Amino acid sequence: MIRVHVDLGLCQGFANCVMVAPEHIDLDENNKAVAVNDLFPDSDLSDLTEAAESCPAFAIRLERVEQ
Repeated sequence: MIRVHVDLGLCQGFANCVMVAPEHIDLDENNKAVAVNDLFPDSDLSDLTEAAESCPAFAIRLERVEQ
């Protein structure tokens, strides 16, 4: 499983991640990125990686977790 961590101090609300992976990441009421789920299946790794790499502020980090 994959967990998405967003550093809200770094996130600037550019929303590149949302454009790349709208089914995985959204913006909250403060225009900060948030993951739409706590955990994602490994099959979503490619989309999540693309979303993290699209962030110009480097605010998104992915973590593989065991379930």
